Amino acid sequence: MSVPTGCRTAGTIICRTIAVLTVVLLLHVSCGRRDKGLGDAVTQRDSLSMMTTYGITSLISENGQMKYRIYAQAWDWYDRKDPPYWAFEQGVYLEVLDSMMVVSSSIKADTAYYYINSEKWELRGGVHAENENSEEFDTDLLYWDQRMERVYSDARISIRQEKQVIYGRGFESTQDFSHYMIRKSEGMFPVENE
Repeated sequence: MSVPTGCRTAGTIICRTIAVLTVVLLLHVSCGRRDKGLGDAVTQRDSLSMMTTYGITSLISENGQMKYRIYAQAWDWYDRKDPPYWAFEQGVYLEVLDSMMVVSSSIKADTAYYYINSEKWELRGGVHAENENSEEFDTDLLYWDQRMERVYSDARISIRQEKQVIYGRGFESTQDFSHYMIRKSEGMFPVENE
């Protein structure tokens, strides 16, 4: 039994139409899924840093006197954030200078933020400070108020002195770490000289 020629053509057209519709439907579904994974474009100026600088060394003065030296791999300045701040997300090393430009103390941290309006630092992760008496202070979180010339923390801290290590929680000090207080002492342990 043979199929009339007109019927073969109609069947072929229907098959081709179904194939084309199937391909279009699959492309539409796959494209729709891909679009859902994309994020919106950044359109707000406040989410972008005004300036990014790499490999910096900077001196900061107060009232005409050099007070601080900053070293960092990257420095981002967010001027449109509320409050505006500097971000040192690849680490920072800070030196506090005395009137003769001699380093009286130093602080390093994995991450740091400086809030411009309040003149306060927030140092996070691997915070290590040293004073001119070679005492070493280690904590994971430290705040530094430049106006008050104070550093403080509620986190756990260790202070390594020549003959002992002091552990505690909560800490307050002058910015040069010369006079300090641990709020809750957790013990003192002798250090063997090597």
